[in-house]
Amino acid sequence: MSVHGENEGAIDLKAKLAAFDEHWQPRTVATFNGHDIMVVKVKGEFVWHSHADTDDLFLVLHGRVRIELRDRHVELGPGELFVVPRGVEHRPVAVEEAHLMLIEPTGTPNTGDAATAAQRRVI
Repeated sequence: MSVHGENEGAIDLKAKLAAFDEHWQPRTVATFNGHDIMVVKVKGEFVWHSHADTDDLFLVLHGRVRIELRDRHVELGPGELFVVPRGVEHRPVAVEEAHLMLIEPTGTPNTGDAATAAQRRVI
């Protein structure tokens, strides 16, 4: 499948997730109107961060994830999603490994800071 969204067939998210083991290292599986569609494996606590220019979407495919905000927490299970509004500080946490789908404008740093962000990887 081309990352540029050419219609070559279905994208198997489970197969894409099976292709890597690293946590907190999103992989772009397709693009859509200037946005990356990514899958990521998460475990443990991510860093507190915010995105000044974009909202942050988390869709749980497998496992459980807690999105911690400074004033509350949002618990998510498979098939559930949450959108963190732009500028809101947050931290995803997964006690056990979980799998997520993320949709972000291409080039959005996952830590909110390009200097500390994971490198864009396409699979």
